[in-house]
Amino acid sequence: MFEALQAMDGATLNFSQGGLLVLNITIAIIMFGVALEIKLSHFKELMIKPKPVIIGVVSQFLLLPLLTFLLTMAFWTNITVGVAMGMILVASCPGGNVSNFISSLSKGNTALSVSLTAIATISAIVMTPLNFYLWGKAYNTFGPWANNDLLQKLSIDPIDMFKTVIVLLGIPIVLGMLCNHFFPKVTDKIKTPIKAFSIIFFMGMVVMMFANNYDYFVKYIAWVLLIVFIHNAIAISSGFGFAKLFKLNYQNSKTIGIETGIQNSGLGLVLLFNPKIFPPELALGGMMIVVAWWGIWHILAGLSIASIWRRKKN
Repeated sequence: MFEALQAMDGATLNFSQGGLLVLNITIAIIMFGVALEIKLSHFKELMIKPKPVIIGVVSQFLLLPLLTFLLTMAFWTNITVGVAMGMILVASCPGGNVSNFISSLSKGNTALSVSLTAIATISAIVMTPLNFYLWGKAYNTFGPWANNDLLQKLSIDPIDMFKTVIVLLGIPIVLGMLCNHFFPKVTDKIKTPIKAFSIIFFMGMVVMMFANNYDYFVKYIAWVLLIVFIHNAIAISSGFGFAKLFKLNYQNSKTIGIETGIQNSGLGLVLLFNPKIFPPELALGGMMIVVAWWGIWHILAGLSIASIWRRKKN
């Protein structure tokens, strides 16, 4: 297994600049669609009922990256640096745009889900670059990967990543919120089609990327399936368990579990294919395949757990 993952780390995926442009536009549309549902009332939820919101944000941006780091450290003999960094990149991203739908499907607290998505999306402008930078430094300082050659070359500049996230998240979010505020009737008409289009289009982009790299996909997918399955299961269960630890009710705990386990891996892909952040000569195939498969798996896992949770009363 380890030898296969090492070979995957050195793979250079087939993804054109034109594909990157389309992926950038897709993520911008996705974030614009998310922002169409963000209102000031969602931030007021933090003031009125701060406990569930705070627990949800802590679960996403503090607990999940920490558990991801500990998981990779515990299984370092079977996980390469590239795979570990891909897992940390996913854990550093905000919640995915389908989390609200999945929370509703699971009979969770949809209002809390929307509020968490709004706050996490705004927070990600700072927290995503900061988390990835800090945990990347931790890999390069502690444990078996200290002073690893790849980590030495992969010198992440948090300022460059911050600038990219501002463009990908900040601008679409501001435009979406302004549209929501000044054109509420138009927003009501377009938000559902935009969300549906963005989800389908992103899934199509991921499938196309796998199709263009079919040989890598067939060769390494067994290992990636296992790694992403474990990582995603930890994300969902830790969010749910963390909420229960602080005595939140079943409905809110389900919601926080879903918000923690549904990650915006599309943002991670865009960051990975940005040559200013991740130089293409590093051939970070392990990171790319892990992040790309997350984009598909978290939706399948979310729908599966939602179908189970909606049948249980407590």
